Amino acid sequence: MTQESRRLLITAAAELFAERGYRQTTFEDIATRSGVSRGSIPWHFGNKEGLLAAVVEHVVAGLHTEPNAPATLDQALHALHEFIRSPSAKLFVTLIAEAMEPGSPLRKWYADLHTALRARIRAWLEQAELPQGVGADELSITLLGAVMGIHQQWRIAPEAVDLERVYMTVGVLLRSVGLGRHADR
Repeated sequence: MTQESRRLLITAAAELFAERGYRQTTFEDIATRSGVSRGSIPWHFGNKEGLLAAVVEHVVAGLHTEPNAPATLDQALHALHEFIRSPSAKLFVTLIAEAMEPGSPLRKWYADLHTALRARIRAWLEQAELPQGVGADELSITLLGAVMGIHQQWRIAPEAVDLERVYMTVGVLLRSVGLGRHADR
């Protein structure tokens, strides 16, 4: 039951951090949501930062275990669209404001998350013929920034952002610089 309790606590914490933020979530909230006793949280994780670390490590590990990078631009855009709608993506957006505060316990974990997401994008870009003068590292940073911005706008005002049309537009823009031309064949 120990591993099951740990899993339940991580799942509940991830959901609550996504809904309320890290600072606004208490051990009592997590215990109630998970159905596991409040005292189990420090036993498993030491403290709230330890629980946060476990949540982020779990989410980042999931990014590394996903299938190989998409082979085509359309597959990449579809994967991106699916990711944006995932609970993990909501967690990332909710926690970013707290991560930017000096001394935040989220800062390091967020940096690790960005590293993992850039690696996923870069893996796809390495299969494509990039426009001359465009590096995979710089383009992965640019695309991640665009995706995060689109996602934040959608989470804040979903009625104002049509994700399907936005990602169609992203695809048109990427194709216009020749990015999908060779990878989609």
